[in-house]
Amino acid sequence: MLELNPNVRIWAPPSLTLDKENIRRVEEPAELFPGFYSTGELEGIEQSLVVKTDLGLVLVVGCSHPPMRKIMQRAAEFGKLYGIIGGMHGFSDYECFKDLSLICPVHCTQHKREIKQRYPDRYIEGGAGKVIEIPG
Repeated sequence: MLELNPNVRIWAPPSLTLDKENIRRVEEPAELFPGFYSTGELEGIEQSLVVKTDLGLVLVVGCSHPPMRKIMQRAAEFGKLYGIIGGMHGFSDYECFKDLSLICPVHCTQHKREIKQRYPDRYIEGGAGKVIEIPG
C-alpha cells in the first residue's frame, strides 16, 4: 500500500486514481504556487510542469504522450517559453523548438540525435543527477 506524507501536497491529474486528502486534482491549467504552473491534464493521460524563470518559462514534461505542440501551447498560456526539459517520447516535429533557447531531452526521447543535430547550441544532455541552472 502506498503511504503518503500527510504534510506534502500533491497536484495530480484526474486520471491518477489515488484517493487521498492531500491530493489536489488539476484538470485545467492552474498556478500551483507563485511561478509554478500545471498545464492541467492533457488528453486524459498526463500533465506538465511550467516554471517561471528570469529568462522565461521552462516546461518540464514527463513523456510527452500528448502532441508536443499541444503541450507547448498550453504551457505558453502562462507566458513566453524559454526551454523544455524532459521525456519527448517519439516526438519528431522539430520545428516546434525553433524559438526555444534550451532543449534538454531525457529518458524516453527516441530522437535525441536529431534534436541535437538541429539545435546544437541549445541542446543540453540530460539524465539522472543532471543539474541545470537557470536564473531565477
